[in-house]
Amino acid sequence: MTTKKVKGSQAVILSLLEEGVDTIFGYPGGAIMPIYDALYDFDKHVTHILTRHEQGAVHAAEGYARVTGKAGVVFATSGPGATNLITGIADAMIDSTPLVCITGQVASPLLGTDAFQESDVVGISMPITKWNYQITVAEEIPEVIAQAFYIAQTGRPGPVLIDITKDAQFGELDYKYEKCRKIRSYVPETPVDPFKIKEAADLIDTAKRPLILFGQGVIIGNAEDELKEFIEKTGIPAAWTLLGLSAMPTDHELNVGMLGMHGNYGPNLLTNEADLIIAVGMRFDDRVTGKVSEYAKNAKIVHLEIDPAEIDKIKKADVAVLGNSKKSLRMLTDNVKKNSHGEWLQRFKDCDKIEKEKIIDNELFPEKPGLTMGEVIRITGDKTNHEAILVTDVGQHQMVASRYFKFRKPKSNVTSGGLGTMGFGLPASLGAQLGAPDRTVVAVIGDGGFQMTIQELGTIAQNKLPVKIIILNNNFLGMVRQWQQLFFDKRYSFTELQNPDFIMIAKGFGIEGHKVEVREDLEKGISKMINHHGPYLLEVVIEKEDNVFPMVPTGASVSDIILEP
Repeated sequence: MTTKKVKGSQAVILSLLEEGVDTIFGYPGGAIMPIYDALYDFDKHVTHILTRHEQGAVHAAEGYARVTGKAGVVFATSGPGATNLITGIADAMIDSTPLVCITGQVASPLLGTDAFQESDVVGISMPITKWNYQITVAEEIPEVIAQAFYIAQTGRPGPVLIDITKDAQFGELDYKYEKCRKIRSYVPETPVDPFKIKEAADLIDTAKRPLILFGQGVIIGNAEDELKEFIEKTGIPAAWTLLGLSAMPTDHELNVGMLGMHGNYGPNLLTNEADLIIAVGMRFDDRVTGKVSEYAKNAKIVHLEIDPAEIDKIKKADVAVLGNSKKSLRMLTDNVKKNSHGEWLQRFKDCDKIEKEKIIDNELFPEKPGLTMGEVIRITGDKTNHEAILVTDVGQHQMVASRYFKFRKPKSNVTSGGLGTMGFGLPASLGAQLGAPDRTVVAVIGDGGFQMTIQELGTIAQNKLPVKIIILNNNFLGMVRQWQQLFFDKRYSFTELQNPDFIMIAKGFGIEGHKVEVREDLEKGISKMINHHGPYLLEVVIEKEDNVFPMVPTGASVSDIILEP
């Protein structure tokens, strides 16, 4: 392989191009300036998106990664630039989102001296990265970057961080690049054990009340088709975690809805009546299980999972099938008998009728004067033909949007799951739009979370990204207020917001928008937003005490799910 003499900063950009990187999110500063100087000569080969804050950059990279399946790439400078990435890196780690974060660092002789804008970002980020590494000599750059992409994108994906000292960026090396194919002691996925498949198939064939729980592992493994084939052959009802949303069409006959604290009535209530749980690419998060000691007590558990650390961590598996979900589902489908579970499926349909009567009809087609979150989501889904990418922030609106927005295409749901990061939605939506430029991206955000990263309106405007932004405004931190109402005797302690004129702020950035306060204007307003060429902000004023139900109270069993206050 031929080599050429380049600076370390140039080697960074050349290495990223070798990995097929077409978009970088970042914010320049002193310690990463040599890399930005090198980037100046490659503007025809890669797009750099200048966000307004480093947290915006890392959330945007998450949005990009979630819709493309490729690692999002982030640049930041040392000190506060690097520490501003931490929330997004932690978010990516718990939600298995592949990122490659590159931070500048003070020159190596200054390490450990409390130099200007020095922070130990390697030490700080160690618990929340899949891998991190500090480069102090230019010669290491190509190999370390190759390893970073391999680690970030293989097995259970996650964020990696490379910290590069300023002298390494200025240093010279004989550049050559080889993609990483293997790292000693790193085993990204275990070969699927055919004996475990047979054990699982035997349990599935004899179960009377089986239930499939599928999560983001299906989406990460590109196993949507395999999941559908497995479900249709076995006839087993299937429910999704928050991050598993869009792995299966919402309107599929065997899709019985969302699990978890604000999930659907049927899959929560009937979990404790199932005699077999088949968990695919999900980790039994506490928001799914409720009180663990009371969860699925009558069921045997088959767990299909790529990460050995998740096996038996929360719920002990009777049969654990390690490996990539695409491979394990295909093998499992080949080994199970064709079946149907009509009587069991009817139980879910009966629960759906109860939930529809008590909650859904009132949310989607309200008779009360105030606007509800549900009707906004229903109309938006209809107007986008259920083919849009939905990006949500965190809170009541996130749960309502996940419950009522319908999906026909995979990789259409972008949200912060495990970390629950307010401020995620707006920057993630611009990243999703860049990752899927031919699709409609709708960001649904609460008035609280929106103000955490409101500055990223500037990034959206500067790059002319046609993101459709809906603020569901109740002048409260809505989810916290709901808990205060239900569990703290309506003692609304510091949850009411005095909000700005969101439309005026948007127009200050050059983004069109308008405010809807009455039902008569809602459908017309949503149509105007969807049909507008370019970014658009729609503020919808909703009822202050518009709550999200059903709800599994904290510490309760999923069987204790409540339908109303």
